Amino acid sequence: MRNRFTAIIEKAPEGGYWAICPEIPGANGQGETVEEAKESLRQAIELILRDRREDAMRGLPEDVLCDVVEVA
Repeated sequence: MRNRFTAIIEKAPEGGYWAICPEIPGANGQGETVEEAKESLRQAIELILRDRREDAMRGLPEDVLCDVVEVA
């Protein structure tokens, strides 16, 4: 599954770059280059979404329906 998220990237006062994703509260990254900051942000988004999915699935009945929806 592929998703696209917004990466807001700014120069950090101490050097390098930091990045946030407004669609995923708490997701942020940093790096010496723009690409490193984006990769760090990508990893943060992946971890947050995986954790939220696992938390939501915990304790559900065995016969629960699980399907996929796509949003454009």
